Amino acid sequence: MSPENPWIARHRPGTGIRLRLFCLPYAGGGTVPFRDWSRDLPKGVEVVPVCLPGREARIEEPPLCEARELAEAIRDGLRDDLDVPYALFGHSMGALLAFELARRLRRDPGRQPVQLVVSGHRGPHLPYPVPPIRDLGAERFVEELRRYDGTPPEALGSAELIELLLPALRADFSVCETYEYVEEEPLECPIAAYGGLRDPDVARADLEAWGRHTTAELVVRMFQGGHFYHQSCRPLFFQMLSRDLQRHITGTA
Repeated sequence: MSPENPWIARHRPGTGIRLRLFCLPYAGGGTVPFRDWSRDLPKGVEVVPVCLPGREARIEEPPLCEARELAEAIRDGLRDDLDVPYALFGHSMGALLAFELARRLRRDPGRQPVQLVVSGHRGPHLPYPVPPIRDLGAERFVEELRRYDGTPPEALGSAELIELLLPALRADFSVCETYEYVEEEPLECPIAAYGGLRDPDVARADLEAWGRHTTAELVVRMFQGGHFYHQSCRPLFFQMLSRDLQRHITGTA
């Protein structure tokens, strides 16, 4: 974690930065999954994972439970790191946060993203696709987490870890389950929407719905795999992500 900024986790400090990629986690996730992304992305892209309150080095902070409040807090936390062109990537809950963050950042002159990459999440104006789980008892809640397949099995099997992680996990699902879309003008940056062909909750049509939220180009990319396709289809995922970011480095956007 950056000693100056708790919102930033730089696993590999960048040099010769031409594009900064802020990465927002899925529900229950953190910064660790992004720690080796730099080696698979074009030279000049600095990968900057965003650390949310209530996890990792910020485990003692209370987590935030509402999407717009969290997006505003992230915006304030990133202001000093918007000195180069930047893109936003978010998977699942992170996609929703990235979208709301992009909306807030565009209100600052000259600070809107050059690219939004959303993964594993339907267009934000569409209703939440599954019954809410945030208020379930601990045992039922953990069983539902197993269905999502995003929390490490060793964590779900440890009563001590679950007790430690439960507040942030419930907060993350509250972010998604209580989200209410508010109509605004579309973003001006292009959007790339990624998804897994076997994701039970996010179909291609759900990804195509992101086109409503940009006046620029929407690209939809489908991969073999389920909700966490980017873990099982890593080489192709990074090939496509590199393509979508490269044009902002070479000036061919």
